[in-house]
Amino acid sequence: MAHYSKDQISELKKDLTVDTTLNGFPMSFDTTWGIFSPKSIDDGSIMLLKYLDVEPGDKCLDLGCGYGVLGLTMAKMAPQGEVIMVDKDYVAVDYAQRNARKNQLSNAVARLSNGFSEVNETDFNIIVSNIPAKVGNELLYIFLHDAYKRLAPGGRFYVVTITGLRDFMKRAFKEVFGNYKKHKQGPAYTVASATKE
Repeated sequence: MAHYSKDQISELKKDLTVDTTLNGFPMSFDTTWGIFSPKSIDDGSIMLLKYLDVEPGDKCLDLGCGYGVLGLTMAKMAPQGEVIMVDKDYVAVDYAQRNARKNQLSNAVARLSNGFSEVNETDFNIIVSNIPAKVGNELLYIFLHDAYKRLAPGGRFYVVTITGLRDFMKRAFKEVFGNYKKHKQGPAYTVASATKE
């Protein structure tokens, strides 16, 4: 078991910073221990961003935003659009909001929400989610139905999941949306989307 001195503990409490380039945009994120993937951008998010098709004026939602990786990249891709980022973890929301300011993205806002509970807006063009592996089938179905309700016609819901969930996601997307598109399947993660027709 590792033991930390008082000095090491106060170091651990300081913000971590991840400087990176996502979809061609230089980005900087402050993060902290206790939120998802604090030391680097996770592979699932990087993979999803490669297949994300965002127009400059799109209205976007990042479900389970963490410290804002997907949402803030979409805000860069949609400078005339708007991005709402939601998470059930208030620490994540605080960091996503701070990272919006840090990256000078006035078109992105983060708020506390359990799934879509605090999202009254509709007509989103794009909803994205890096779905946690342990989310459970019940919650996945709730997310799919809630996303479908809030998308504009022609709007798309993109997800990245562990590859083990891919068959379930395919069935669930077909059931709720009537369609399913697999963009990329890797050994660890699969990126897929469905369109509200």
